[in-house]
Amino acid sequence: MLPDEHSEAPIVAANPFTAKDVVAILRERGWLAAEPSPEQQAWCERAASMLGGHAADRAALTDLLGLVFQYDAREIISRVESHVVFSRYAARGVLRQVALLLLDGAALTSERFKEIIASLKDGMELRGRELFHPIRLALAGRTGEGELDRVILLLDEAAALSFTVPVKSARARILEFCSALD
Repeated sequence: MLPDEHSEAPIVAANPFTAKDVVAILRERGWLAAEPSPEQQAWCERAASMLGGHAADRAALTDLLGLVFQYDAREIISRVESHVVFSRYAARGVLRQVALLLLDGAALTSERFKEIIASLKDGMELRGRELFHPIRLALAGRTGEGELDRVILLLDEAAALSFTVPVKSARARILEFCSALD
């Protein structure tokens, strides 16, 4: 390992998307009917900022936004890749702990998400996919990388706004997911 290897700043993907792109996608998909309210516009700016650098193209951004607006726990659980996640060590235990931590109903902010992850890491001594894949599956609707954590962080704010399709909060999603498991 080179001595100065850690001194380099991480490479961040350029973000070609703006709030206008997010608004256009929401309208095309029927998730936003009229001009966005100031709160919806702020959410669209946040969504563009958080997701844009993780989307290779407009279709990928549309796909990530779809994870916010479309959620069906039974359909998610029926997928083969979901069963692969559940076959891993402690997957159901992770979901139980996340559900317990989200039951208080407080909004899932970036800080709160960090606290939940830290609590799970300490309490369950899990890392990597054994920890993150069950969480991402239950809250974002699929497994994957860090872009799904960003989707998760958009949920509660979107759920508080009146889009044409009601957005399920992180709490509502984990409850629906755990109910569908039984």
